[in-house]
Amino acid sequence: MKKSSYTPADLNDGFVVSVMIEAREGEGDAVAALIAQLVAPTLAEPGVKLFIPYRSPANPLLFFIYELYVSEDGWRAHQESAHFKALIGDLVPRAARRERIPFVPFTVV
Repeated sequence: MKKSSYTPADLNDGFVVSVMIEAREGEGDAVAALIAQLVAPTLAEPGVKLFIPYRSPANPLLFFIYELYVSEDGWRAHQESAHFKALIGDLVPRAARRERIPFVPFTVV
């Protein structure tokens, strides 16, 4: 069963993916809507601890998503999920740039 809350130590234990998306001109609101549709089903995945999207107030075409998974396998499972596959095909063509960078903790909190 998935935990409903995590301690600071829990949040520092896992597999983080930093996602930066820059929407094409005129596509900012469409990209925002697609990302918003990912939040609830992604958070319901057993391998997901956090999935938090942000939009830049200085540049509304720029988005950042903080993703925290239980493990790298959780990230892989997310990329195979039906909701991800259904939306990513619409999102990628609307993006001028999409960068995903994985991270793992290296200190204990």
